[in-house]
Amino acid sequence: MLQAFERLSHSHDPIDDSVTLDHDTRKKARIKITTDQGQELGIFMQRGHPLLVGEVLETECGLLIEVKGKAEPVSTAVTRDWMDFSRVCYHLGNRHTTLQIGELWVRFKPDHVLEELAENYGLTIDRTPAIFEPENGAYGNQGHGHSHSHSHD
Repeated sequence: MLQAFERLSHSHDPIDDSVTLDHDTRKKARIKITTDQGQELGIFMQRGHPLLVGEVLETECGLLIEVKGKAEPVSTAVTRDWMDFSRVCYHLGNRHTTLQIGELWVRFKPDHVLEELAENYGLTIDRTPAIFEPENGAYGNQGHGHSHSHSHD
């Protein structure tokens, strides 16, 4: 079984394989999974720092494996009005809910109460499965250094 202990923000070297993971799996520090090409892989990362879509894992033997996002059930609340959008983001954030925020849309795990809140502010709910990449939070990026597999010479 391949083992990956290091994560790179990107690589200019060719990617050898990939893993396609949903948000809940990307949050785990220890994962045993099969890569997209069928190789057994153990992922061992620092706790509290979820894998990010687009990152590259380096195995102990030097293979590079890209992290991809898997489409999953989500609710995406959409509007054309910045004030309604701001209010909904405020109220959803006040509930300490995990959110992915885009331009005039906000995405969260399916929840009829949150959907109703968004609809009450005039947003439309789209339930099309999508890759869920929520914000890490105000303190989520501390201690996560930048590294990659080439020099800056």
